[in-house]
Amino acid sequence: QVQLVESGGGLVQAGGSLRLSCAASGRTLSNFAMGWFRQAPGKEREFVAAISWSGVDTYYRDSVKGRFTISRDNTRNTMYLQMNTLKPEDTAVYYCAASDDGSDFKSWGQGTQVTVSS
Repeated sequence: QVQLVESGGGLVQAGGSLRLSCAASGRTLSNFAMGWFRQAPGKEREFVAAISWSGVDTYYRDSVKGRFTISRDNTRNTMYLQMNTLKPEDTAVYYCAASDDGSDFKSWGQGTQVTVSS
């Protein structure tokens, strides 16, 4: 498995921006498809975005399309989530995850809190 550590969360006003980072160690990140998920208090964890091992293909949940951008730098073993025009409903703990088969995310980070105030 690969070890993942998220950073970049914080408190921001509605309409603001944050960039989350996910640093990998233990294995080369280029061997994995990667994803971001989030979990708000009292809610199920939900998919946010994913990116293929090469970075060519990206996928987003509808509510973040046009506002969030997922990217990766395999030379730095790091994945990113640029979040713009944040809304209070984006408030959650954000987790990064890695998949070595393109569908089953087996490795997870510890999460980083994102709080958007209205």
